[in-house]
Amino acid sequence: MKMKTNIIFLLGLLSLSMLKAQVTEEDYQRAEAFISSNLSKHYYNSWVVANWGKNTSSVWYTTNSRKGTEYIKYDLVKFQRDSLFSQYQLAQQLSKKLDKEVKPYALPLKQVKYIDSLNVLQFKADTFHLKFDIKANTLSKLEEKSKGLPLSSKSPNKQHTIFVKDYNLWLSNSNGETQITKDGNKAYGYGVSPSWYSTLNIESEADHDLNTDFDWSPDGRYVIVGKYDRRQARNLYLYKTLPETGDRSEVYSYERPLAGDSITATVEYVIIDTQNNSVKQLDISPSAPFLSYGFKWTKDSKSAYHLRYKRGYQSCEILHIDPANASSKPIFNEEAATYVDPQNGDFILLDSENEFLWLSEQDNYNHIYRHSLKDGQLVKQVTKGNYVIRSIEHVDSKNKKIYFTASGKEDCDPYYPMLYVVNFNGKQLKLLTPEKAFHTVKLSPDNKFFVDNYSTIEEPNKAVLRRLSDGKALSALENGDIKDLLAMGWQKPEAFVCKGRDGVTDIYGVVFKPYNLDPNKSYPIIEGTYSGPQTIRAPKTFYRGLNNDDTPLTQLGFVLVNIDGMGSAFRSKSFHDVSYKNLGDIGGPDKILAMKALAKKYTWMDTTRVGIFGHSAGGYDAARALLAYPHWYKVGVATAGNHDHRSAKAWWPELYMGYPVKEHYNEQSNYYQAHKLEGKLLLLHGDLDQNVNPTASTRFAAELIKANKDFEIILIPNKDHGQVYYDKYLIRKRWDFFVKHLHGINPPAQYKIK
Repeated sequence: MKMKTNIIFLLGLLSLSMLKAQVTEEDYQRAEAFISSNLSKHYYNSWVVANWGKNTSSVWYTTNSRKGTEYIKYDLVKFQRDSLFSQYQLAQQLSKKLDKEVKPYALPLKQVKYIDSLNVLQFKADTFHLKFDIKANTLSKLEEKSKGLPLSSKSPNKQHTIFVKDYNLWLSNSNGETQITKDGNKAYGYGVSPSWYSTLNIESEADHDLNTDFDWSPDGRYVIVGKYDRRQARNLYLYKTLPETGDRSEVYSYERPLAGDSITATVEYVIIDTQNNSVKQLDISPSAPFLSYGFKWTKDSKSAYHLRYKRGYQSCEILHIDPANASSKPIFNEEAATYVDPQNGDFILLDSENEFLWLSEQDNYNHIYRHSLKDGQLVKQVTKGNYVIRSIEHVDSKNKKIYFTASGKEDCDPYYPMLYVVNFNGKQLKLLTPEKAFHTVKLSPDNKFFVDNYSTIEEPNKAVLRRLSDGKALSALENGDIKDLLAMGWQKPEAFVCKGRDGVTDIYGVVFKPYNLDPNKSYPIIEGTYSGPQTIRAPKTFYRGLNNDDTPLTQLGFVLVNIDGMGSAFRSKSFHDVSYKNLGDIGGPDKILAMKALAKKYTWMDTTRVGIFGHSAGGYDAARALLAYPHWYKVGVATAGNHDHRSAKAWWPELYMGYPVKEHYNEQSNYYQAHKLEGKLLLLHGDLDQNVNPTASTRFAAELIKANKDFEIILIPNKDHGQVYYDKYLIRKRWDFFVKHLHGINPPAQYKIK
């Protein structure tokens, strides 16, 4: 028995030494080549962003070909593909204008606009605003239009402009400027609210960057304006350790309600009548701005409708607004035991029918319903079945048809959105994009055509021009070219499906295999995670399967998995609700079962060495996995984690965790579970993160210290929530941490990602 144990131990050392020989600086260089920003350069003709001409006689787009960036025009009359303009001619003239060499397929164009009626290209190059006459091949200066008043909005009939000055409302028209309100101030002002991401040095007397809030009636007579009460708004703070000048660090503030706050900024509304410059208070009670979903006007401008939610999102209502007397009345209400999900919602007026379309999960799947605008009563459930409506793309009121995307209806991956059409009465449902793939569509302005980009994680993107009426493919626009990717040794990820914790429900995921896979070796597993209930983590398109954080780690001898367990999005309401007031579950039971099932199929997967990493809600997941499932997850890297949901912006946790805040918030908090840490944990955060304040990680660190736990923490200076995600030093430290603690070897010293 002792001899057998020694043999196993020696085999383990041999395996370890083999791995040690693998993870070298050369491997890190290869991993660097597989970082998404590098890898995507080798994927050609990857996507078509359709830009439709004003009269829909053409569609134009750019494509990243082997030459470089090409500008393409597709003629919808002749059904002919051609260059949008002579890139050689423009490059020559730009070289003279900019006094430097400009290459034809690396044109430095920004803010590009094609005026098809004039056959003119408008753009910005360096500091110049220019226009290029395509037929005449002439380049000239573009006379810039006046930017107009700041913090303003022009009426649809172009006769009036409403604008904010010193937090009061002014109206400008042919009669001059008129001040409409006089009681507004910074703390309680009209028409403007702080931008969600704006931060401000606390030594400055300026206000934050401001967003405007105006809703015009179609005829330009009325405008509804928000009035923001910020008198009791509370701030969060950021400590900028590296100022641009000087030696003193700086403190920045930003207005942000947190989950459970009893006091927040509020918004109420006034309505301006431009015929007499009058202002009236709408009789709508003030609410937190994140609960208000704006106004929709009827085409005749006689009515408006306002959608808003209550704190906790267990109910929402639609109010009818009479602009003449500034009165409101509720016409519709929906309630749920968990939440009415605004992420899945849509509210569309059907003026011709005196109805509205509403998306609802009331029968366990997200579907389209028709309701009366008069009293909100149900007229017809338009779609039904075990599938999910993802979006309403177009409503053809004349022919009484609804064009929408849905997933889960066809016999394929239930996350693939496909385009359908159905009559108002729910009959003649037809699939318009038959390929079993993830479809992204963009309709033409006249709703006769659409560009369809579709792919799977294994099959590169195809961009096709289709006819909307029947989905017929009229022309292939672009086909993704992956020859160079294959030459680099890139391997396609593999989709898989297994049963979840209930033994019945299908759980879907993706596995990324190690570089130069040897089935006789044993490879650690790393899970890339994000269990935020508003989305999924496992890629469904070719581009997402290519551009991610997972592929580089496969070059360092790891198996990577993405798994979407119960509680995540785009399935049934009952599937989604598993995470309600239960975010700490992170889909763990399903994910562990999935990895076990994979390991039975692929014996080279080592389930005794499992790591996990993620960002934001995924950062919470990575730490939570080590706390809640220590028997499975041994190593975690948590970036920008919202380790207590009370550290996040109010709407997100209140939607998925409920309101008011009660004891279950403590149960789901990583702070309160810090004493359970057993594995190796690295915390990373940007010190200017205005989405998840860095105190989320430092407070978690304080609890780990209190519990006398070993862990590591790095704050990246002067990086916000998005910037820290792509920080090269952070990427390298994540690689190092997994190499050290899952392979059990030292990584290349101080490798620098270029």
